[in-house]
Amino acid sequence: MTDPAPHVTEEDVRLSKREALIQTGNPYAYRFDRTHTLQELIDTYTSDEKTLPEDLSEVKIAGRIIAKRGHGKACFGNLLDDSGSLQFYANSALVSEDTYQSLLTLDVGDFIGITGIPFYTNRGEFSIKMHDYTLLTKSLKPLPEKYHGLQNKELRYRQRYVDLVANPEVKQTFKTRSIIIQKIRQFLGNVGFLEVETPILHTVYGGAAARPFVTHHNEIGQDLFLRIATELHLKRLIVGGFEKIYEIGRIFRNEGVSYKHNPEFTSIELYQAYADYTDMMTLTETLISDLVFAIHGTYTINYQDRLINFKAPFARMTLSDALSTYANVTPDTDIQTLRNKAKELGLDISLNPEKGQLIAHIYDKAVEAQLIQPIFITDYPWETSPLAKRHRENPALVERFELIISGMELANAFSELNDPIEQQARFEDQLKAQEAGDDEAHQMDDDYVNALKYGMPPTGGLGIGIDRLVMLLTDSHSIRDVLFFPHMKDKSV
Repeated sequence: MTDPAPHVTEEDVRLSKREALIQTGNPYAYRFDRTHTLQELIDTYTSDEKTLPEDLSEVKIAGRIIAKRGHGKACFGNLLDDSGSLQFYANSALVSEDTYQSLLTLDVGDFIGITGIPFYTNRGEFSIKMHDYTLLTKSLKPLPEKYHGLQNKELRYRQRYVDLVANPEVKQTFKTRSIIIQKIRQFLGNVGFLEVETPILHTVYGGAAARPFVTHHNEIGQDLFLRIATELHLKRLIVGGFEKIYEIGRIFRNEGVSYKHNPEFTSIELYQAYADYTDMMTLTETLISDLVFAIHGTYTINYQDRLINFKAPFARMTLSDALSTYANVTPDTDIQTLRNKAKELGLDISLNPEKGQLIAHIYDKAVEAQLIQPIFITDYPWETSPLAKRHRENPALVERFELIISGMELANAFSELNDPIEQQARFEDQLKAQEAGDDEAHQMDDDYVNALKYGMPPTGGLGIGIDRLVMLLTDSHSIRDVLFFPHMKDKSV
């Protein structure tokens, strides 16, 4: 009995074509001189009358073949580039027989450059009539089937390069992301902020309550941390005399993954001298409201089947009132009642958190998800915010707000603590928390305290999660949908 013939895959067939092409030339060109992108060609030559001048010059376009169909001596196909798509047409009377036959052997996914003349088909579709073509890149793997695309969510995240080709709406999400960041920069530049850059590798991690990623510098023999925030370095620059600064950058936190969390993400932090958290509220709502209108042409947009109104000013509510409304407790509630409430909510309180931390946990569990329309939640227990200034009317609180939209924290801001002696004491409290088992407590940053001793003016600080903002403005359910390459567990682990 003979062995069955081995199964020949689509990739096997394409590899054979590649080998044949290498015998006669290079199927991986170095460059191609385009005269137009596809959209430029469409914008230049199309009209409602669907007529074209008779003395058209040849044009050159390039892109990926996303469809191809032969009809005897004629061949139609569709080309895709970053700007859009366009139909091409060839027949054996327009090109040489060898060129036409080689065209028929091309596969969906191949990149080609086309030389030809724009025209309208008998059905009125604007197309390009091919006079010649050049193979630019031979594709070895077939693209997903046209009508079903790449549907598997995990595969889409792992192979974003295919997802972008197969699902045009995904590509549009990332184009919108780029526009959002551009407009944030434009807004801040217009009101006098300077963009700066600070280190990613830190000798001391701080600026947020989070676990860091640890790395090692071989040359100096020292462990370092990927930054969990840009805050402390930016405030050093305020000490140095800058008055309005911001940084858009990657942040790294060794924490869990969820629809709104990724271990690396993008944030913007900004600091303004001679301002406080009320100034940051005004800046935040103006920036976001203007941004929504610039992207959508309206202040009310749909996010996950809910209409959200971004027109400024946003609502304001104290944390105490929010807890009272949604959890039937307040910061004044005795600690045993708060513990009972936490247990009722299924929270782990085995580390015996202090009252302020307990309140924060209850708020996160019972309140945040209830807040859909944009709202500033203000005035937090001082224990939860070691870098914020105590409230001017109630020293048990700090001047802090979080902006909540659709159940997600989008922004966090303080009136920044600028008393070096109190900051030293707050860091020492964090050290005690670390010793008690809190692995998200801040480290002692002696150099930052030293900077404050030279004097930092009254300062308002603000952080905004760029990825969550993009989620809201593109109606994306998960943070993974707005990150080109979200974190995915290695399949071998």
